[in-house]
Amino acid sequence: MKKIVEWAEIGPMFSDGVSIMFGGFMGVGTPLGIVSALIESKVRNLTLIGNDTAAPTTGIGPLIDSGQASKVIVSHIGTNPVTGKKMIAGELDVELVPQGTLIERIRAGGSGLGGFLTPTGVGTVAEEGKQKLTVQGREYLLEIPLRADVAIIKAKKADTAGNLVYERAARNFNPVIALAADLVIAEVDEIVDVGEIDPDHVMTPGALIDKIVVRMGG
Repeated sequence: MKKIVEWAEIGPMFSDGVSIMFGGFMGVGTPLGIVSALIESKVRNLTLIGNDTAAPTTGIGPLIDSGQASKVIVSHIGTNPVTGKKMIAGELDVELVPQGTLIERIRAGGSGLGGFLTPTGVGTVAEEGKQKLTVQGREYLLEIPLRADVAIIKAKKADTAGNLVYERAARNFNPVIALAADLVIAEVDEIVDVGEIDPDHVMTPGALIDKIVVRMGG
């Protein structure tokens, strides 16, 4: 299977109605080239899953602004006024999940677990519609796993086998998200030959990566 692809091949990998996990924290670690390719593809009715919706012109924000997303599952939206306006207008379904719970749901999805118990959200609106269990006298919410059709991640470097290295804080949620989707696409700054990345420095193994595209201008 060919892993390294051209930008013209990215858009056709998506279709209307798909769910997309994205890496990044306030846009840092989000694959901006793939976001642009999604906008150009004009796919619609997308479900976006990640930490936040960044800002209107950064991170995943342009996909919110373009109206191509119908739902987001994120930990906060406060830095993107467009997300809030679309939610209030009924144009965007927003599911807010505590940050730790969100990333653990993704990890559970990537690990094949049936869910996990957490006390976070007990006694708040976060428990609505969820099963509550008592263990050793303490109440917990049962949180179910999250997976997506596609994960889009950003890395500093890849080798031709798909082994990835991230740059400092841009690593954030990318390694966990790479576990939890049927198709994983990595946008990287550079590609090197196998053996040029020290195995101890590999942060996401190539077995998890389906497609690699080099950042425009990289």
